[in-house]
This record gives sequence, structure tokens and C-alpha cells, in this order.
Amino acid sequence: MSRARPRGGSLEPLAEGVLLPPFGGHAAPGWVLAALERGLAGVTLFGPNVASPGQLSGLTRALRSASQEPVIAIDEEGGDVTRLAHHTGSPYPGNAALGAVDDVELTRAVYRALGADLAEAGINTDLAPSVDVNTAAGNPVIGTRAFGSDTALLCRHAAAAVAGLQSAGVAACAKHFPGHGSTREDTHHVVAAVEGGIGRVRARDLPPFAAAISAGVAAIMPGHLRVAGLTGDQPATFAAAALGGLLRGELGFTGLIISDALEMRAVSRPGGIASAAVAALAAGVDLLCLGRDQDEDDYLAVRAAIVAAVTGGSLPEGRLAGAAQRVAGFRQALAKPVPAAPVPEGRIGLAAARRAVRASGLPAPLTAPLVVEFARPGNIAAGPVPWGLGPWVPAGSVLQVPAGDGTPASAVAADAVRRAAGRPVIVVVRDAHRSPRAREVISRLLAQRPDLIVVEMGLPVWRPPARAYLATYGASGASSQAAAELLGLAGPAPGGPDRRAGVRSRPPRETG
Repeated sequence: MSRARPRGGSLEPLAEGVLLPPFGGHAAPGWVLAALERGLAGVTLFGPNVASPGQLSGLTRALRSASQEPVIAIDEEGGDVTRLAHHTGSPYPGNAALGAVDDVELTRAVYRALGADLAEAGINTDLAPSVDVNTAAGNPVIGTRAFGSDTALLCRHAAAAVAGLQSAGVAACAKHFPGHGSTREDTHHVVAAVEGGIGRVRARDLPPFAAAISAGVAAIMPGHLRVAGLTGDQPATFAAAALGGLLRGELGFTGLIISDALEMRAVSRPGGIASAAVAALAAGVDLLCLGRDQDEDDYLAVRAAIVAAVTGGSLPEGRLAGAAQRVAGFRQALAKPVPAAPVPEGRIGLAAARRAVRASGLPAPLTAPLVVEFARPGNIAAGPVPWGLGPWVPAGSVLQVPAGDGTPASAVAADAVRRAAGRPVIVVVRDAHRSPRAREVISRLLAQRPDLIVVEMGLPVWRPPARAYLATYGASGASSQAAAELLGLAGPAPGGPDRRAGVRSRPPRETG
């Protein structure tokens, strides 16, 4: 699978060998299959590509039939970020829940099971785990995606997650180098500044990446992050000092560098996706993930921009050829059979979610409660995945409070009290510490209903003075079920989240 350009040959095959475009729909379009036949590195799958296990397996078979072991990548972190189970919620708790348990063997087992699901579906590369040290409580994009805020804990679980995924034959990709956890901006919109300079980053953020490298991680994803004393005004994605100097030089990483989505405004806003692709390649990225919403025209524009940059002298051909060669080696490694690793039987995800829940003062099993559920502002990384307690209460029992609808907190609380006359009340919220409105509504409800039960399905940073409180450290399907069981609701939902549930779990819930 050589990637050296024949003398006088076209540069396009080399350019295609470093591209990872998306596509829409449940079947591979003709342009993708044709590009794979020509040497396209692979594709990235997203929720809209996934309808059912059979459909997904058929899709990946078609992709493989067009090329020898293409990269078939997906963002499957478990917890709040899932593509396989985007209709239902993940059957695995996320990193925050695993970090709360702090059992590295459990983390390894959960990631091994997750990897087995991916391998069964024909997916060979997982753009996970997130190994960011989440030291900023208000971080808008990491939060429960991180194992926690302690560097040593992150090191333990980063290594376990990598080992678990790769024991199932799926390449892991640790992200977001050099560390997204201290940021207060969302790189889907702007370049995020990492708190502290390079010295702080070395002590706080780099050790989990070093642990992942020691565990043999196949790939690392840089974040669109600015670090004082390292990247200047550029994000790490565009900074040779970060990728060549720090990652490859200081940390000694020899694997594949995969970009975060280049459609993210942090890198695409200045000059477009094509310009971002060239800059990332020049800085040391090997495989370019274009994002979710790009089409054939965007892919062709990126390919043309890379060829033009080499032809025009702004991108050395040797850098493009080196990246293509590294991708080719990655693909060859993916094609090698991996000895089957034992996968835990039963609901390993649900068992892990149960262990993560922290609860106090819970009442006896509830009958016909009203559930007040606070929607939170959209998170592009997670997407609109169902969550909450809706599947375990009768239809019409969920009062949804939209994010930012402007209704006064007093009116929301009064409406909930009226609807809940004679019934228990459960408030379900994600990251209440990030929502002044949610905190005000909860406080007003507590003043009128001191028996209020508060369920926090994000990070339990803010705890109200409620007698009954439950924290799940994430809003996965497994975490929702674990909470429902502790509250004594309807019990496990038929077809609820299981180790192999994937897209086969319960349908989206109804709310009233």
C-alpha cells in the first residue's frame, strides 16, 4: 500500500489517501465507493448514517468491498456522546461515571464491550476516548466526557480505555491534545484558550496522553486549542510546535494524528475547510476528518486545495507523502487479525452505571410522579440524543422546561406544583451549575415542595438543599435506567439498554 507518487503521476491519489469525509444517508453513495476504489483513506460515520444493526453492517460491508481495509471511524464515547445508539441513549455510562467509580478494570471492561460492538458492526476506528482533565466546571464541551479533574485518575483510566478498545480490534484515538479540560469556550464555534501556559499544560494535561501512548494508543486527535507559549495565536491543529515538537518530539508519539472535525468554526472560519485542511497537514496532521455536514463538493474542494498547495509550493510534497504513508501503515495494522478478547456477559454498561450513582435520602418507591425535566442548550458533540426518566413513567408525566424560553422561574415552579398536586415530584437536570434558571426553579420548587427529589444527570457541582438527591454522572441510557431503578419507578424498560443494545433499544420517549 505504497503512497509514494510515481514520477510524473498525479497528486490526487496522495491527497485522497489522507482524507476522511462524511456522507449522508444509510447507504454509501457512488462517489464515496468510487473514491475508496481510487485510494480514499476512509470515512467517518455519524448518527444519520445509523438506522439499525443490520443496515449498519451492510453499510460497512459495502465500504470494505470498495477498498482494502478503509478507515471506518466513528465518535462512540459512550455516555452522552453516541452514534450507534443516538435514537435511544448509550447502553454504556460515560467517562465521568467510570471515573466516579474509579475501577480501572471496570473501565477496561466497558471499553472492551463498546469496542466489541463497534467491531461487530464493521467499524475499525473509534475517535475516543476523551482524556481531557476537566478542571473547568463551566466547560461547555467536555464535562461528563472526561473521567474527572484529577490528572492521576485520568492517567489510570486513559490507559484502561485504550487497552479495552484495542483488545477488541478497534483502533483508539485519544483526544483532545494537548488537553481541552480547562477551557471555557466551545471549539465548534471559536478557538478555545487552554488555561495556563505550557508549563501548566505539561503538569496537568499531558500525563494522560503520555499514559495513552504507553498503552499503545493507535491515534491521537489534537484539539482546536490555543496554548500560551506553544501555539501562538494558532490552534494546536495548525501548530507544528504542538504536533511535531511536543507530541512527536517530547512525548515520542509515532502513531497517527487525526484532526478533529475541520468544519468546526475554530479552524474553518478564517479561510474555509479547504484552507484548514492544508494548514493542518502542513503542521503535522496525517488524516483529515472533514466533519459531519460536508458533501462531495466539499471533499473535492479539499482534495483540490491540497493538490494546489503542493503544486504551488506552500505544502511540501514530502509532508503529504509522509502523511499518506502513515495512513497506509495504519490501515495495514487495522487489517491484521486481533485475538478475540473475552467480553463481559450481560449488561456490563448497566452494571457500571449502577455503581456510579450517588444517592442520599431517597424515599420509598414512587407512584405516578411528575418529572420536571430541564432541557439544556444543544451540545454539538453530543447531538440530540434522548435522555431522562421519560421511558419509566406513564405518558404525559414529563413536564419539559425548554432551554431559554423566557418563562419566569416563578411561573415554571407554580405550574409544576399545580400539575403535581398529590403526586411526588422529580426534577431531572443536566449540569445545574451551568444554568442559573434551572437553579432558581429548583430552589422555588423546594420552597413549596420540600419532598422534591433532584436527579442530576450531568456533573454534580451544584447541590441544592434537597433531602432526596441522586447523581448519575451522565445521561446515557444506562445511567437513566440506573436512576429509575433506585427511584423504584416502573423497573427496567422492555428492551432497555443492554451491552449489545445499540440501536435496538427502546424507542424515543414520549413527553407531556
